[in-house]
Amino acid sequence: MIVKENFDIKNLTTYKIGGIVKTVYFPETQAEFIELIREHKDAIVLGSCSNILFSSNGYDGEVIVTTELKQFEIRGLHVYSSCGVKGPMLAQKTAEAGLSGFEFMIGFPGSIGGDICMNAGAHGQCISDNLVQCCLFDKEAGEVVYKTKEEMDFSYRHSLLKDGRYILVHAEFQLKKGTHEDIQALIDRNLEFRKNIQPSLANPNAGSVFKNPENDSAGRLLDKAGVKSFDLPRARVWENHANFIVNKGDATSEDILTLMVMMYNAVKNQYTIELKPEIIFIGNKTEKEEELWNIMCH
Repeated sequence: MIVKENFDIKNLTTYKIGGIVKTVYFPETQAEFIELIREHKDAIVLGSCSNILFSSNGYDGEVIVTTELKQFEIRGLHVYSSCGVKGPMLAQKTAEAGLSGFEFMIGFPGSIGGDICMNAGAHGQCISDNLVQCCLFDKEAGEVVYKTKEEMDFSYRHSLLKDGRYILVHAEFQLKKGTHEDIQALIDRNLEFRKNIQPSLANPNAGSVFKNPENDSAGRLLDKAGVKSFDLPRARVWENHANFIVNKGDATSEDILTLMVMMYNAVKNQYTIELKPEIIFIGNKTEKEEELWNIMCH
């Protein structure tokens, strides 16, 4: 297992923002992963870091990164995936096997662990649709447990994993049979759609900044509130979709939070709607960052 001390986590995040982390572990097997979580209960577990804003001030504790947990297997209609497997890769592999259900994952760079944690979805599909069961580590009980889809408490951008007691080890899915041509056509359509409404990772970003309020779209509200013109020296709102922030090169976590609060206030002042962040903020917060975050998450 690779262990890095005083590791700059910036390059692991899709925002290309972050600081020095005291210790980072990269387990390569599920057994190593389970042992790590058991021994380091306070460690933060991260996957692709694709919806994460990591503090530029780093983190004094331990982080476990699942990117080396890449094992997956396709057996008939069933797919078994470790938590670190990348969604787009699994979408492509299941398409090649003539299995439908993961087409939506082609466009965002999350891992299966992160996707299940936030019940990721797009284009009318979401990860919980095809889930059979999850193998989890229960930090309170100190043991591995299995939960069915019904026990995972799925709702919009939410699952049982959100409160931190359970950590996903691997998951089982049941997909539907389809033709490779039809599935690939849907994948291509999804990619084309996302190319037009989402910045590529050449413009470092962490996906949607705010969750959609009930029966509305955060992007629509932000657009109407005029936030596309918001442009700070090191970060800006993306010109093609108002719910994305792009790092212009050397942005800090404080720059992103400042812009988020500007966006949040614009919608609140115009519509009296308080948007909730979809991005998760991790690491040592400065007093200023704590203040900015608390404005949106009071």
